[in-house]
Amino acid sequence: MAKDRSSAGDPVRTLELLWREPGQEVRQSGRRGPRQGLSVDAVVAAATALADEEGLAALTMRALAQRLGVTPMTLYTYVPGKAELLDLMLDDAYLHMDRRPAAAGEPWRLRVTRVADDNLDLLERHPWLADLSVTRPPLGPGVIEKYEYELAAFDGIGLTDVEMDAALTHLLGFVHANAVAAADAADHNSRQSDEEWWAVSAPLLERAMDPERYPLGGRVGSAVGAYDPRTVWAFGLQCVLDGLARLIETRTGRES
Repeated sequence: MAKDRSSAGDPVRTLELLWREPGQEVRQSGRRGPRQGLSVDAVVAAATALADEEGLAALTMRALAQRLGVTPMTLYTYVPGKAELLDLMLDDAYLHMDRRPAAAGEPWRLRVTRVADDNLDLLERHPWLADLSVTRPPLGPGVIEKYEYELAAFDGIGLTDVEMDAALTHLLGFVHANAVAAADAADHNSRQSDEEWWAVSAPLLERAMDPERYPLGGRVGSAVGAYDPRTVWAFGLQCVLDGLARLIETRTGRES
């Protein structure tokens, strides 16, 4: 199944829409579209609400037109297609992220942790973002402001510019993986709780899992119990921060 990707549409048209260039609402025939009723912002807001409620797969131009009470042809007056719409939605989500400016002299670990927390919150509010490939993000105001803000968490700590970008990418990859795993666990639990699953599975597993053959799996699995996203998040983030701290220490000769 093909994965939805950012920057898959007409780059010029997308940038015009992202930056709200004059004359953006133009029909493909070249005639200017209607000025009353909808706007690009209203279309983006409705598309975001639809994706939040039903997922990215449910977002089609026809479904969005029905939600807005217009014909699909009217919708194409405002956005050329789904590819450009996804870029607008992504940029808008980034533009409206909660950003908490760092206090003067705030330790870099706190700054980086805030970036991670803010992105986890974003993916929890808009789960469809995790299903969108963003290897080539649209260069709209939301994307650029987010990038500028998040780079500041790594600025002045002993990394080169290239390493700052790589460190941010590594951090966001960690956030993305944890958000997907947590959402998957929540989906499973909505259909069958961990307690219900273990009640059904435990008798067979007790017979199948020989403690002499699987001593570590049995011991660790018993200690861990059910998957806990919060434990995995806290431990993983600590590893990311400690790894950066070690790298900085080797560069600067001082502990961070």
